[in-house]
Amino acid sequence: MLKAVLFDDEYIVLEALSALVDWKGLGIELAGTAGDGVSALGTFRSVRPDIVLTDIRMPGMDGLQLIEEILAEAPETCCIVFSGFNEFEYVKRAIGLGVTDYVEKPITEESIERALRKALGLIDRKEEVRTLERKWAASRPELLEKAVGDLIAFGRPAEAKWRESFGPEAASVCEFTVLAAAEPFALPENPAYRTVYLRSGQNYLAVVFCLVPLSNSYWDDISGELENAEIAVGLGSARTEAGEAPDSCNEALRALKSALFLGIKGFLPFSELGERTASPGELTEREEAIILSMRAGSKALLMEQVDRFADWIRTERVDPDLAEREMLKLIYLTLETAREHGALPDFGPSSGDSYMPHVEIRDAARRGKLTDWFRSQIETIADSWMKARELTKHAAVEKARLYIEKNVSRDVSLQEAAEHVGLNATYLSVLFKEVMGETYIKYLTRYRMELAKTLLRQGHKVNEVSEKVGYLTHRHFTEVFKKYAGCTPGQYKES
Repeated sequence: MLKAVLFDDEYIVLEALSALVDWKGLGIELAGTAGDGVSALGTFRSVRPDIVLTDIRMPGMDGLQLIEEILAEAPETCCIVFSGFNEFEYVKRAIGLGVTDYVEKPITEESIERALRKALGLIDRKEEVRTLERKWAASRPELLEKAVGDLIAFGRPAEAKWRESFGPEAASVCEFTVLAAAEPFALPENPAYRTVYLRSGQNYLAVVFCLVPLSNSYWDDISGELENAEIAVGLGSARTEAGEAPDSCNEALRALKSALFLGIKGFLPFSELGERTASPGELTEREEAIILSMRAGSKALLMEQVDRFADWIRTERVDPDLAEREMLKLIYLTLETAREHGALPDFGPSSGDSYMPHVEIRDAARRGKLTDWFRSQIETIADSWMKARELTKHAAVEKARLYIEKNVSRDVSLQEAAEHVGLNATYLSVLFKEVMGETYIKYLTRYRMELAKTLLRQGHKVNEVSEKVGYLTHRHFTEVFKKYAGCTPGQYKES
């Protein structure tokens, strides 16, 4: 039930209106009365009514001052004033303050009830608006989620709806990135970006809208946290145009697929996958599994995938011409991958310097040895690849490690280190963990933190140390150091 209070300096008016008006019939509780402005304000503050009825002329504080105080504290309150025929200037001021209605004296039961019904109608309309606002606020996350889902599905045609749902901050978005994982994950909250989480089939997506560009080291540190949680996340390329959202999403899903296959935890950026193929068209799932096994450096896994591919050829009774084309494509792809890293497969004396699998495959098909021949070719390429890998991995990782330590004051990404040593970033990541016993990101963070400890012990200021070990902001450096050392850089320095 709504509450009302009644203020007038004439006791008889208070008594009459209290008794004559059908308050309960109107759905109102008369919760208090007062005969002067000061007492009236105290009553208002203790009752907090929905409706205030007050005379303009009262001792201590007149009705206009009272209304001004009330509406300053509770602007949603409906105020009704009583006025005499010669108080029009006061009424104009009251209207200017925002009163709901005024009742001319002499006051009658009918005039009061008419003013109260008007106030009730206004309260109902306000409540309807508040209800709509609450519903809108409750549905806004769902609307934003749908708008972002449409954006990554359709691109430019869905941009206007996304901007409307995202709100004023849409104008401040300088770039965005799509992340994909096979299980739920969450990024740290940060004023530098807003994240919208979605589902895409069996995968979980996070669309990160950056209000300021984020450094490589920031993503590296988050990747380390995800790695510790044993979560693999594919990272699409950063985009500045909303119409390119589907591209970033597809990249994130492809990077996730590679991360899961290679057993990589933390972030795997799409940019680190390198060129997928030199042949036209997209790789099928079977073909991609073979190439990824090759890049993972596992001969056993590679040959397992080759056998699965051969089983598919047999069980599906694939057309011979199609089977030959598929096999040739895979031979050239694996051969190219091996040669990228210095491997020179030896296919026997008959092959000489010119290897022509497109000729040999026809002879193998005529002899009914197509799948055996295909398997032997891939195995030969794999053997040369493994041999070259063993010869080069230690040198490549050592070169990358020295590059990190030499450039520790900069934001050195895995991609940059890989370019320096002349390897694909994903391949370097696999080698680094194999040789060093920890991932690139963990090594980089550990090296930075140990160097920071040394510099702090030598008396360097915290902000100087932050810059010397490659962190762009003092705050970010402090957060990472505290996680690593269990105390802030300042506390470590003092101890």
